[in-house]
Amino acid sequence: MTTSSDRRVIIVTGGSRGIGRAICLSFAHPDTIVYFTYLKSVEQAFETEKQVKDLSGSAVGVKLDIGIGKETEEFFKKISKEEGRIDILVNNAGIVKDGMIALMKESDWDDVIDTNLKGTFNCIKYASKIMIRQKYGRIINITSLVGASGNSGQANYVASKAGIIGLTKACAKELAPRNITVNAVAPGYIETDMTASLPENVKDAMLKQIPLGRIGKPNEVANVVLFLASDAASYITGQIIHVNGGIYT
Repeated sequence: MTTSSDRRVIIVTGGSRGIGRAICLSFAHPDTIVYFTYLKSVEQAFETEKQVKDLSGSAVGVKLDIGIGKETEEFFKKISKEEGRIDILVNNAGIVKDGMIALMKESDWDDVIDTNLKGTFNCIKYASKIMIRQKYGRIINITSLVGASGNSGQANYVASKAGIIGLTKACAKELAPRNITVNAVAPGYIETDMTASLPENVKDAMLKQIPLGRIGKPNEVANVVLFLASDAASYITGQIIHVNGGIYT
């Protein structure tokens, strides 16, 4: 029987649905435990727990606003105390509040930056303290195609995702001497609740931009995350891996 001392401990932020859930499922294994955060839907969190369990893994959903430093610090301390280690951190949580820059409310700018960028900073800060002590860790940040290419009407989201790219590169250099790798995955258009709700004409316009001619699936992002978290990627750090069907290279 696996005990808390010999199983891999994985944290995924924003793991209750979409890409986050797919990432949690990719780590499902009898020798792992996945802690994932969510902010709103308890029902969706329960569903992620169930699906991971169905794959012979263990998952625990924790309601947490990662934009609040003190709460995030307590979250990491609690897991470290209970499990004795944290092996992998996947920073996936993110929100959108779109609008043209001239009309964007300051609160919409702050909310997106606080969750997407500051939240990623908070999680890396507190996870890295634990990983530095154990001299091992894998950190994977989820950024976005638009963090590299830009996008009209999403100045706050684009800025947050571009910030994550810079944060990834800085932390990779800083943490490499302690055997901690830091990489990012930049999804393009992926089949999620957000893309499913788009009008058909918008979807058609998106498809015309993608050389592979289709929208990606959440598990195709999760597979790259799983690779970056593995020993097979031990010599990869500071990299941004685009998963976008060729739309931006």
